[in-house]
Amino acid sequence: MSSPLEIAIIRNDDAWPEDLDPLAERAVLEALKQSKAKLKGVAELAIVLTNDAEQRELNQQWRGKDSSTNVLSFPQIEPFGPVIGILGDITMARETLEREALEQGTSFPDHFTHLVVHGFLHILGYDHLTDAQALQMEGLETRILADLGIDDPYAD
Repeated sequence: MSSPLEIAIIRNDDAWPEDLDPLAERAVLEALKQSKAKLKGVAELAIVLTNDAEQRELNQQWRGKDSSTNVLSFPQIEPFGPVIGILGDITMARETLEREALEQGTSFPDHFTHLVVHGFLHILGYDHLTDAQALQMEGLETRILADLGIDDPYAD
């Protein structure tokens, strides 16, 4: 039996490691569970694995920022609304993730998992525009990652 949440991994850059699909699925399902968001029916999420050049174009087009970024989320559901149908897209830039993992002294799979969780929480409606929002979102991310066996990415 298939899950009511379909996670489509789309590779726009062939240099991404091949073994990330199970990590992404596990991260999304744990974030869904711990966020207490309720799946209301069949739902689909796309995770697009791209590169810095494509991510820069997306960041410029949608956020007016002429630079690449690690992760972008494009929600298609209302913030904190029903989790059903097309949930949205998460795009990730490989070179940025590789560089950040190295700079942070973490493994690429752990950093990838963190950013999938981060991106999916944005899809659900979480944000970090204010200190209070950041505290709530980062706290939830930290708990989700701990249950996935990943250290707190926000620890000093």
